Amino acid sequence: MSRLFVLLGQRFRRDRLQLALWCVGSGVLAFAAANAALDTFSDLEERRQILGVAIASRTILVFRGTPNGIDDGAFMFFLLFAWLALMGGLLSTFLAVRHTRAEEEQGRAEFLAATPAGRVLPTVATVAHGMLANVTLGLFVAVAWVLAGLDIGGSLVAGAALAATGFAFLAVGLVLAQLFRTSRGANGAGVAIVLAAYLLRGVGDASGTASDDLLHVAPAWPSWLSPIGYGQFTGAYVENDLRPLIALVGFSGLLIAGVFVLQAIRDQGASLLPGRHGRATARWTLSSSFGLVWRLTVPTLIAWAVGGAAAGLLATTLSSVVGQVGGAAPQLADRLRQAIGDDATIEQAFIATFFGLVGVLAACCAVQVGMRARQEETHGTAELVLGTPVPRVRWLAEYWIVGTIVIVAVLAAAGLAGTLGALRTEDPATLVPNVLEAAVAQLPACLVFLGLTLFVFAWLPHATIPLGWTLIGLAAIIGVFGPILQLPDWLTDLSPFTHSPVPGSDDADWTGGIVMLVIGIVVGGAAVGSMRARELAAGG
Repeated sequence: MSRLFVLLGQRFRRDRLQLALWCVGSGVLAFAAANAALDTFSDLEERRQILGVAIASRTILVFRGTPNGIDDGAFMFFLLFAWLALMGGLLSTFLAVRHTRAEEEQGRAEFLAATPAGRVLPTVATVAHGMLANVTLGLFVAVAWVLAGLDIGGSLVAGAALAATGFAFLAVGLVLAQLFRTSRGANGAGVAIVLAAYLLRGVGDASGTASDDLLHVAPAWPSWLSPIGYGQFTGAYVENDLRPLIALVGFSGLLIAGVFVLQAIRDQGASLLPGRHGRATARWTLSSSFGLVWRLTVPTLIAWAVGGAAAGLLATTLSSVVGQVGGAAPQLADRLRQAIGDDATIEQAFIATFFGLVGVLAACCAVQVGMRARQEETHGTAELVLGTPVPRVRWLAEYWIVGTIVIVAVLAAAGLAGTLGALRTEDPATLVPNVLEAAVAQLPACLVFLGLTLFVFAWLPHATIPLGWTLIGLAAIIGVFGPILQLPDWLTDLSPFTHSPVPGSDDADWTGGIVMLVIGIVVGGAAVGSMRARELAAGG
């Protein structure tokens, strides 16, 4: 037992910054969002209109949650739970892979297996660590909602649902660590599964059965395939049914048991899925260090560009939904217009809001490029490159350049898809310029996150990955949804996305974008220049 506590303590020490940022940040966000949303939508008739429009159009339900009434707690659960569960799911899969497959990849697991701890106890410690992390996250969110004035019992059920959903994704991450040979592959599959679970839940809500009063929805079968759906089945603040969480915990237990079976039948460092065989000779593009950086980035770029294209297409093909929102719930339309000016149309406001999400996707892609530099350093491959006549400043500058290229590529994919969607609307001459301007407007904030990630890599290399994901996760939720939920100005101003230009109105102000562009260039340049004196830091 003492060995288990030692391993558990090592994991908490290693993740203390990441867990503190995620848990405290999620709690603060939940508290601020609850206060703002309940104040903004304090009128019950306004809530009734919003739920009626969401249920009537159905597409809105894909991006929100399961409607379950207009009371304070039920309305807040509808607005925020699915997003919080999405963030918790990413936290859990990254944590699982980091303490299993990444440890094997870097050779540390083999040293640990040679001690009395063996191969099994470290995995047990990772399971306990992940569960405690999710319980802590759930408690922070529950306490935040209690402090915001919501019902204690419902808040505890919501927190328990968030924790149980995290358990399921933790187990999924552990399984992926057994399947894939690299942590990069396991993390990529984990992100895809978490996003798929979110979309499955959304499809289940959108295709569910609505009540006669258009205030409740009984989700369809796709929601039963998603851990996030099971979290919503609790009906927090209304039914407070804990039985769906039993199914989630049971599912997690089965997967974790399978992990120990899989671990017992494979060799240390091996994977159940075979690695892809490489080429006998390298392509000409790999004749330079820049070509290597680009080659390492292409799979990441393709994945995020597909997501950006899908979001851009949705932004301009939901004109019928937008019309329903403007006609049936004018208060919600006013909230959307506040982001870009009162003279903007509801379609323009909707496009600006949706392309805010596109900006988040492009920024995530750029952050992953910065994190790739850290992974190359920890794996020892950066040292091999720097052993050639490639100076450190040039090496990191190449990651900066490639990061900028992928931002432009993701935004271009979204802009092209959005343009194709706009051409099918009744007013393409107006919407196409709005789409293109909205895509360009996301560039400055994305460059800020690329620069920040590289700056952290240059000065605090061990915090690159946890701090990078935490900053963009919190900034995304605050920046994209803060103006709509009317969060406090001091909170929304902390997000670079808040300062992105919001084209569509005659008085669109690009000052914030110029400032963000300068900040991104200065921070990125400072990061690259700092590599001149920075020693390699090989620790994970």
